[in-house]
Amino acid sequence: MTPSADAQRDLIAYLDFYSEAGVDAALDEHPHDRFREPEAPPRAAEHRAAAQPAPRRAPPAQERPAREPPSSARPAEPQRTFGQAASAKPDEAASDARARARAARSLDELEAILKDFDSCPLRFTAKNLVFADGNPEARVMFVGEAPGADEDRVGKPFMGRSGQLLDRMMKAIGLDRSEAYVANIVPWRPPGNRNPTPQEVSVCKPFIERQIELVDPDLIVCLGSPSTQTLTATKDGILKARGRFYPYRLESREVRALATLHPAYLLRQPAQKRLAWRDFRLVRAALDGKA
Repeated sequence: MTPSADAQRDLIAYLDFYSEAGVDAALDEHPHDRFREPEAPPRAAEHRAAAQPAPRRAPPAQERPAREPPSSARPAEPQRTFGQAASAKPDEAASDARARARAARSLDELEAILKDFDSCPLRFTAKNLVFADGNPEARVMFVGEAPGADEDRVGKPFMGRSGQLLDRMMKAIGLDRSEAYVANIVPWRPPGNRNPTPQEVSVCKPFIERQIELVDPDLIVCLGSPSTQTLTATKDGILKARGRFYPYRLESREVRALATLHPAYLLRQPAQKRLAWRDFRLVRAALDGKA
């Protein structure tokens, strides 16, 4: 039987609702109604159970206490769980992040430290760590906010529609990912593509700061308001902050950070691409020593 056009439209709208809510993976072949009330037991079985007398328990026998199993047979120490990570105080988690980030002497070490870092709850809900993409020797580093579903699946930043637009924007000024380095202030995807919380950003901030120090770019391009406010400490919104250079202090020198619009915002507001084009012309001028 072929479904009607109304039924097809309703089904598509139903799927769109779940997609927008962040439900983008199937956990089983068959659906389960998690909201259904548990079925009550049959009344006859209740009467029979009530009619039967409770079995008498034998008095406990005097037995020797059971020996502890040898150390080789004991279960391994449980790993830290999502609940334990979520219960950590934000200040303690941020302090732990700063100590670990400072210990990294290379980008490979920093990535390995992040893979084992369990003080951020996002690590337990994301599929992959999204560390970086591009050339770590590049003169320009693009920093976004957080990975999305495509990035979480691939394990690299800016892999979806936003990444395709970013690639076209870079190409328009003569760049590609072999001449740029791309990362995010938060390296794990927040559930449902929601915005990362201030606490999550605070915990992850030492890692992106150390990542920038190890790359040592001549120019940082902050994509969007969260990246701009995190790295430059400005309180201005992105439409006011964009197109401006901010000082950014590295270990041995000061470089500039340019604020611009995030590609995801430009996909929602195509008319604002004219502003982004002005900003990317500034990127080209700065790299050429003309701005």
